[in-house]
Amino acid sequence: MSDGIPGPAAKAPPPSSEPAVKREAPAPGAPRARRSKESAWGLRKPLPRQWRAPLAVALPVAVVTAWIILTSGSKPIVNELFLPSPVRVLQETLNMLLNEKTLLPAIWASFLRILLSFLIAAAVALPLGILMGAFEPFNRLMEPVMAPLRYMPISAFIPLLILWLGIGESQKIAFLFLGVFVYLLPVVVTAIRAVPDELVQTALTLGASRFQVIRTVLIPSALPDIFDSFRVMNAISWTYVILAEFVNARAGLGYLIQLAGSHLKTAQVFSGILIIGIIGLATDALIRGLNAILFRWREQQS
Repeated sequence: MSDGIPGPAAKAPPPSSEPAVKREAPAPGAPRARRSKESAWGLRKPLPRQWRAPLAVALPVAVVTAWIILTSGSKPIVNELFLPSPVRVLQETLNMLLNEKTLLPAIWASFLRILLSFLIAAAVALPLGILMGAFEPFNRLMEPVMAPLRYMPISAFIPLLILWLGIGESQKIAFLFLGVFVYLLPVVVTAIRAVPDELVQTALTLGASRFQVIRTVLIPSALPDIFDSFRVMNAISWTYVILAEFVNARAGLGYLIQLAGSHLKTAQVFSGILIIGIIGLATDALIRGLNAILFRWREQQS
């Protein structure tokens, strides 16, 4: 292009049809607006507080509502022999509690069997599991015998226990003992092995003996996890007590359920099942509360 001849003028950008929006910076110290509400479906995230109560009661309310719909009226959808109404179950519960006076003795008999068998199982599984977790030669010696027990159906031992111990109270205690022991032992071994090796080596460096390390390091560190596993053992015990009391029992919730079933008293069967569930939840909450009180230091460290 020669000098003195102007070139073509540059095209200006077309004017925007929308007015420019002036963005103002937030004032210093002003709270920032939340971009979105807290999601209830975050992966491994705590549930927002506003969702806890609705989700906790939604399914129980739905189940009870469906139960009432199926069993209400003079001609219910489901016959009372197969599914009694909630009102009928409540009436039978009050009848066993106040009139027949069989409910409280049954609860007490089952509770004593579970407590005694649990104490015996803990007295055997705790020292044995500590030794297996602390000393590998002892673990290698016991593992071939103890490991298969976890995969054997405990109910299959009932005929053998009847043959060995008869049909009295000792047979029921032994059955409940086996049910707890085979699950508690590997929990103890795992908890002992989970103690950080740095703690063990530090104690040995400071001059502690092997049994001093077990007493002052391994057991205190593993005890919270062992105690927390008692919740699972409690659930197992209340499940197996029904089987234990089906054999020549004269008291207990399992005996009560079996007796009611043999007389086609379905409402009493449902009552016994629901009572076991309520007792299980109550004892689970008790163990969880004791764990929080006894091992509060673990919550503070986490």
